[in-house]
Amino acid sequence: MAILWVNLIVVYIASFFSRYLASPITIGPGPISFRPNKWLTAIVMVTFVLIAGLRKNIGDTFFYMHSYTLSDFTWDEIKNKQEIGFGILQMILKSFTDDPQLLIFFTALVTNVLIVFVLYKYSRFFEISIYIYITSGLYIVSMNGVRQFLASAIVFAATKYLFEGKWLKYFLVVAFASTFHQSALILIPIYFIVRRKAWTSSTFVLVFLAVMLILGYNVLSDVLFSAISDTKYSEYKEFQEGGANIIRVAIGAVPLVFAYLGRKKLREIFPHSDYVVNMSLLNFIVMAVATQNWIFARFTIYFGLYNVILMSWVISLFVKRQQKFMYFAILFFYLIYFYYENVVTLNIIYKSDYLNF
Repeated sequence: MAILWVNLIVVYIASFFSRYLASPITIGPGPISFRPNKWLTAIVMVTFVLIAGLRKNIGDTFFYMHSYTLSDFTWDEIKNKQEIGFGILQMILKSFTDDPQLLIFFTALVTNVLIVFVLYKYSRFFEISIYIYITSGLYIVSMNGVRQFLASAIVFAATKYLFEGKWLKYFLVVAFASTFHQSALILIPIYFIVRRKAWTSSTFVLVFLAVMLILGYNVLSDVLFSAISDTKYSEYKEFQEGGANIIRVAIGAVPLVFAYLGRKKLREIFPHSDYVVNMSLLNFIVMAVATQNWIFARFTIYFGLYNVILMSWVISLFVKRQQKFMYFAILFFYLIYFYYENVVTLNIIYKSDYLNF
């Protein structure tokens, strides 16, 4: 766990100073915003990639490495798989080496570079987004659901198309991501749900449906698992590890509460905020349903990253004299959650053949 604490310290410091050394971005006659320093942002990327890419445990990392070692990844084998993109990726990597560490490093490289790049573009306080990416647990999750988080990062990189309403380009990226994990296809109908103004009647309909889904979980689960009974995901029917921690649900609700209270100002300072809020709302809804069965929390992989962006804008919703207090409050409470989740609850132990503390 020591290296994960080092990671948190290094990337926070680098991202903090990257904002202080930010460059103005100009459109037209004058500066309208600032972008974090590229070189310090690169340090954040490199740190994330090295630590995630050189691991040999955490979540299903062992099984991916084991599968990579055993499989030959021939065309005949790959074409029979539903997620052909991941098979082709492994076939290419294996043409260079049989060492499964390359697979882990490459997926960590693509995943974290894409995520940091989007946070770099759309976060108000870049270091807060980087800090929450770690302390909310998403960085650890990226080492667990390897394929799904890779697919999520690819779609997250298409956030520009989501914001600009370029649906065809967005769908093409989603289709590509689905070759790594089919669940990415859920983002096609989601596109039409989130591309609307936040906090309208449709927002409260979504919340109402979430409550109904929770209350009617038994019926929902029977329908869902019947629908996937003939797919490779049918084993999830036997998944019995309980529901998601209610604290995680509460954590997901925090930025939404502030976004609702400051919704008018948020729209003024962040024109794309409605779409981010809607994605965050879906994250909260899925987490709420996941209190009945943890497996549903897997879908938050696609929505949770927007929570990270949203939280970086929350501080600016407060008056100047309160912003410093909110800044440090966020650092403190997310740090407590990080310790509780990864030390007390999960007891995460990081192992690597290359990084040893």
